[in-house]
This record gives sequence, structure tokens and C-alpha cells, in this order.
Amino acid sequence: MSTPRTRKTRTDAERNRDRVLEAARALFAESGYEVQMSEVARAAGVGIGTLYRKFPTREALIEAVAEHRAADIVAAARRLADADDPAQGLARFLHHMGEVLSDDRGMSEVVEKAMGSSEPREETREALLAVAAELIDRARARGAVGQEVTTGDVNMIICGLAAVIRNEAGDWRRYVEVALGGLRPL
Repeated sequence: MSTPRTRKTRTDAERNRDRVLEAARALFAESGYEVQMSEVARAAGVGIGTLYRKFPTREALIEAVAEHRAADIVAAARRLADADDPAQGLARFLHHMGEVLSDDRGMSEVVEKAMGSSEPREETREALLAVAAELIDRARARGAVGQEVTTGDVNMIICGLAAVIRNEAGDWRRYVEVALGGLRPL
């Protein structure tokens, strides 16, 4: 059984971890890979020792930030899956992905440099595709997407979206609208 002090310490530790992850995400997104651990600690309002206890290396911090960002994306996708109109839910899901990738472009570059890829981990990809499958099934039942549409199609759209944003190859919002048009029934 935990004591009130143990619970408070645990709560403080969780709050500190969240502040570190948010500060690191913002700094990496803005300034890139060269952000120093001391800058992250200062921005999060924690001591450098606290930061290193939680994240002994910059790579460990970057990996944790990437996982935190992925968890946020999955949570948002699950909320969007509950949309009354599944076609709108799918559109909002893809637009949300675009917003995250666009806003966190610098963070994606940092993750790729540190981890060799900015692709989400398998379990994150599977969770996102499970939400996409739910949206597709519901949209298909309403006749809003073609019978041939699969989660693989949505995955290709997300990969293309990431490339459009990364390479500044045009308006990513337009890309999403064009891709959504391709999902409609023939």
C-alpha cells in the first residue's frame, strides 16, 4: 500500500517527466538535434540530475519524446474514430497527421538522425492502422469510401503526406484532399 508521500513523489515524477518531454519536443522541433540536455532541463524547470536520471542519453530522451508524440497521435486518432460521420473522422485523422508532421517537422528530423528513421514503432503503426480500419469499415458501410479501400491505402497516404511535408513538395492540405478523393467509391 502506498503512502501519501509515495503517491506525491510518483505524481511529481510523472509531472516532471511530462514537462521534460514537452520541453524537449518543443526545443528539438525548433532548434534541431544540437539542443543540449541542459537546455531541456532549464526549459522544463527541472535539475540536470533529474533529467539524466530519467534519460541518461540524448538518444534515450529523443526516443521517449518520439514515443510520447506517437501516443498523442494514437489518442487523437481514437477520439476521431468516434466521429458520427466516419468519412469526416477519416478526413480529420489525416489532417491531424498532417498538422503533427508539419508542426513537428524539426522533431521528425531529430528522431530520424538519432534513431535512423522517423517511422513509428510497429505497435504504434498497428494501433493507428487499427483506428484507420475502424473508420474505413464504418465509412464503407455508409458508402463513403470504395469497397476496395484498405488500411494499406491509408498507410500509403500517411507515408506520402510525410514525404510532401518533409520535402516541401506542395500544400500538404491539398494532398490530403486529393488522397481523400481517391478513397471515394468509383
